[in-house]
Amino acid sequence: MSRITRALLTAVPALATGFAAPVATPASAQTPINYYIAVPAAAPASTRLITNGTPWRWENAAFVSSKAPQRDVILCAAVAKRVGPLASFTVAGKAYDAEALAACNNHAK
Repeated sequence: MSRITRALLTAVPALATGFAAPVATPASAQTPINYYIAVPAAAPASTRLITNGTPWRWENAAFVSSKAPQRDVILCAAVAKRVGPLASFTVAGKAYDAEALAACNNHAK
């Protein structure tokens, strides 16, 4: 086997793996689809909801949305104003405590 053939046999698999390597992105650059989760205390009259330009989807008895430019408290109040009191409101996996949820529900219809 010639030196050129040996070099090609060694180089080709290495090149192929280099091209197939996935591009890594930092976890912080990815925004979860369900960044906000608003669970109404009672069944809503409608499962279609848009608050301050933020679209919400009805999923598993909750309104869910990706990250929006508004502050969390503004979004919570807007949802409560449209659908009524909330049983819970979660932002990036962290649920509002009782005090924050009560303040949000003060805006309920």
